[in-house]
Amino acid sequence: MALRDITLGQYFPGESPIHRLDPRAKLVAMICYIVALFLGEWLVTYAILLAALGAVVAVSTVKLKALLRGMKPVVFILVFTAVLNILYTPGEALASWWIFTITKEGVIHAFFMVVRILMLISCTFLLTYTTSPLALTDGLESLMGPMKKLRVPVHELSMMMSIALRFIPTLIEETDKIMSAQKARGADFDSGNLMQKAKALIPLLVPLFISAFRRADELATAMECRCYHGGEGRTRMKQLHYRPGDICFMLGALLLAILIGILGHWGL
Repeated sequence: MALRDITLGQYFPGESPIHRLDPRAKLVAMICYIVALFLGEWLVTYAILLAALGAVVAVSTVKLKALLRGMKPVVFILVFTAVLNILYTPGEALASWWIFTITKEGVIHAFFMVVRILMLISCTFLLTYTTSPLALTDGLESLMGPMKKLRVPVHELSMMMSIALRFIPTLIEETDKIMSAQKARGADFDSGNLMQKAKALIPLLVPLFISAFRRADELATAMECRCYHGGEGRTRMKQLHYRPGDICFMLGALLLAILIGILGHWGL
């Protein structure tokens, strides 16, 4: 797997209806969709959720190839989850070897669990693909605004999450450059057993940490030079306003979660 396949945190500019939605509407819709994923039970509800996700992806004009490429880093998690469900779910035995038993119910649960994780990751990626880091920060801060009364540093938390997302592609690019430089000097990151591969990463981690701390220091200096002092009394160049399309999008996501909850209660 190449590091360039990790697309979490990247933003793909566009003029689609999904790009133009208020970031708060997209955040609320994502939360509703995640709730619906955990309320879903079987084929009918998962088919509805998959159709809804496919419709949003089609409208957003985000290429399916970009979403699939972003799934590569989680292949191990998907396989591990599927194996655990297959081997440790009680039910009708299909095959048995030593202490391991593959059950019919385990295969079914593994399939639905993998599909659930894929849809969960896809909707999260879709949010970052269609929302700029600045808009995402403003949306998070606005949604968490009521928590200010409890003296929660809402602006600082939103800023930290946004910076973290923004710097994921930067750190991946930096890691790729360091790996290429180390390979040119004879470093080998691919051969050997697991312990040898871990030891080979040490020459990579040290310069990566140094680079990360340097970038953090440069960012802090730049923010101080621009007289940044947190969110107190801070204004925004672009004010957030709900439009009819934003309301409809949030209501649609909420109704989807309610529908999935009802169908899941019926065991569909």
